[in-house]
Amino acid sequence: MTIAPHATTSQQPLVATGDWTKDLVQLAKTAELKKHSLTLQLHTAHIVSAHSALETKDKAIQDLKEQKNKLDSERTRLLNNLAEINQDRDKVDLLEASITRECAELRQKIAALQEGEYAVAKQDVDRLRQELGQPPLPPLQTTIEEKNSQYLRDRRVNGEKRGSTSEMPVDGQSGAVKRPRGRPKGSKNRSGAKTASASTSAGGGAA
Repeated sequence: MTIAPHATTSQQPLVATGDWTKDLVQLAKTAELKKHSLTLQLHTAHIVSAHSALETKDKAIQDLKEQKNKLDSERTRLLNNLAEINQDRDKVDLLEASITRECAELRQKIAALQEGEYAVAKQDVDRLRQELGQPPLPPLQTTIEEKNSQYLRDRRVNGEKRGSTSEMPVDGQSGAVKRPRGRPKGSKNRSGAKTASASTSAGGGAA
């Protein structure tokens, strides 16, 4: 749009020349373009932000799937272990029931023997011992208690032996006290006393 100058020096109204309507339309479209461009930029930013969040969540889903696979593997392993434990427990239950049944049978057998053949045999032995002037045999319960006590003593002694064996020093680290060389003090006197004692005993035996 152009404005034609006036020849006179006095102020005259400006008159627009050219296709000014086209310029107005161009300005209106430019303003509308800016408006839509801003809207497009805003939507683009939202889309980019949503894509970034989507990638983050996809990665989180992948991590969760891997963790779930590990947990499934661990669960399968634990379930297999549990199945084995249940099988072992069933075996133990069967073995316990079998041993319990055997114990009941042994108790019945002991009771039958104790009240039957053992009682008759003990009466005969005690009668014959009495006729020979010997004391009767101790009761059966006393014999059982003595055997149990002997069994416990043997176990305790064996346990002490194993403990002393495990505490023996390793070769090269022996902490044994070195014995002094030569004859220990009093050995001569002890050997003389032993000789004298032996000769006295021999003399007594000959007498």
